[in-house]
Amino acid sequence: MVEVRFLGHAATWIKGNGVQILIDPFLEGNPLAAAGPDEVEADLIVLTHAHGDHWGDTLRIAERTGAKVVSTFEIASYASARGAEAWPMNIGGTYAFEGGWLKFFPAWHSSSFPDGTYGGMPMGVVIELAGKRIYHAGDTALFSDMRLIGEVGLDLALLPIGDTFTMGPDDALRALELLRPKAVVPIHYNTFPPIQQDGEAFVARAEALGFEGQALKPGEALVLE
Repeated sequence: MVEVRFLGHAATWIKGNGVQILIDPFLEGNPLAAAGPDEVEADLIVLTHAHGDHWGDTLRIAERTGAKVVSTFEIASYASARGAEAWPMNIGGTYAFEGGWLKFFPAWHSSSFPDGTYGGMPMGVVIELAGKRIYHAGDTALFSDMRLIGEVGLDLALLPIGDTFTMGPDDALRALELLRPKAVVPIHYNTFPPIQQDGEAFVARAEALGFEGQALKPGEALVLE
């Protein structure tokens, strides 16, 4: 059993097999955040890219919990230089941990820290935990190689729908047809005015195409069994 809890924006908290994984923990300063940086636990913090609305509270959470930061070479080096334990990777790399593994895939976006430091290539990630495979697309445009990502067999896809900075709903639906996951949860929308979207309407359109979906409100979770 794996619990996937949406914390708002792109922040996601995944728990299973005694392992807790935080993805893109932008909590403080996130007007939709369902938890603060002192209210979450993690063994791993996985970052898709370095923008402030994804890097977020990484250092604060890592210092308090001892979580390992897993991301690009550039992001891991940046975190390590600031006292965090980190594991540097890049697109195509796989990291095994007790109870599962994760693998990074391309994302079409950009990546720099709030101070302007280059953050390496943006990425999406597939996490296998307790036999379930979850794809967090990060911030990305639609791209045809999503079909290859889907070939790993996905139980759940977390897809941005906000438009402006990422895919919008129309392209996210096309991404679903390439990825073919068992279920979808929309992310990266409604946090700020430029990315206002209707998550329920997106899910209804996804279900019309034959995909299960759920527009989780910040703080809500689904369970993969």
